[in-house]
Amino acid sequence: MMIHEYLRTLVSFAFVLGVLVTIHELGHYLAARWRGVHVEVFSLGFGPALFRWHDKSGTEWRICPIPLGGYVRPHGFEDPEDATLEQKAAWIPGRTFHDKSVASRAIVILAGPVFNFLLAILLFTILFVSTGQPKVLNQVADVVPNGAAATAGVQKGDELLRIGTHTIKDVPDIQATVTNQPGAQTTVTVRRNGADVDLPLTIGSVTDSTSVAPHGQLGVLFATEAGKPLPLHKAVVAGIAQTWTVSVQTLHGVWQIVTGQHTAKDLGGPLKIAQLSGQVAQYGFASLLSFMALLSVNLGLINLFPIPLLDGGRLVFYVIEAVRGRPVSKRVQEVSFQAGFAVLAGLFLFSTFNDLSSFGLFKWVASLVS
Repeated sequence: MMIHEYLRTLVSFAFVLGVLVTIHELGHYLAARWRGVHVEVFSLGFGPALFRWHDKSGTEWRICPIPLGGYVRPHGFEDPEDATLEQKAAWIPGRTFHDKSVASRAIVILAGPVFNFLLAILLFTILFVSTGQPKVLNQVADVVPNGAAATAGVQKGDELLRIGTHTIKDVPDIQATVTNQPGAQTTVTVRRNGADVDLPLTIGSVTDSTSVAPHGQLGVLFATEAGKPLPLHKAVVAGIAQTWTVSVQTLHGVWQIVTGQHTAKDLGGPLKIAQLSGQVAQYGFASLLSFMALLSVNLGLINLFPIPLLDGGRLVFYVIEAVRGRPVSKRVQEVSFQAGFAVLAGLFLFSTFNDLSSFGLFKWVASLVS
């Protein structure tokens, strides 16, 4: 990798993560201001502050050197039972976080992930207004040699209509139908030169490094149609729909890992994000925006997972408090936060291990010591 490629990767990574973190924390900040909570600190990054300044409302803004996140610290965020006499003396009446209603506290916490989804919608809208929405067609662009489709006699230019008795709606429908039937003997109906042709098909069975069980494979590449720029109102609707689609696909992928249908080898961490940021950036700013939109959806979803220390974990505590009429006990919160920290630390280490493995680091070390 040349020096300019390293530089492009670093700049792209800083830009992508910087925007995503800023928008997420801005959601918390604006919601806190809306609900009457004073914000003491708005920090981008972790570690000692490189730059800091105060605005008119008294919030200290920081830019720190470790670009792996950020945080907003509301005034009076600490539990009154844990606050020192000095902290209590500094509280501004009516402006502390802990004095607000459960609904107001939940709004402040929920706003971060919500802003990530809004950012994704905005980015997709910008893309669809400027470059249009590409469409993947049911038409075969190429046939993989010796694959299931090639053996069945599928040809380039064929339009796929049915698999067995199932009428195909779109390419994701084809993929879902085939994936769930590895090795199945059926038929595929294609439209060729204006006529419908039925072909006997044995769906391919493949087991890769990310799958626990075999999955079906057709062995074709589909044609794509370049999109045309959409009017703004249609682009907004398409942006919302795309954000929803990405969210559903992401949750489906997580569910497959949880249920053992796929392995966790595809889980990536900050190193993978940095690498992909650099790779995507070389294809242009539009590709980088699309990548940012995907990451923004993922960041929003991850923060809503019911894991203590994440926004979703705090929201669970607030729901319980609203139902019971009193906060969750201090002991339960402490144990939950410790468990949440252990889970997040484990995920970080595991994803980093995956990153280093995908980069070939361990193979390189093994070659040195062998």
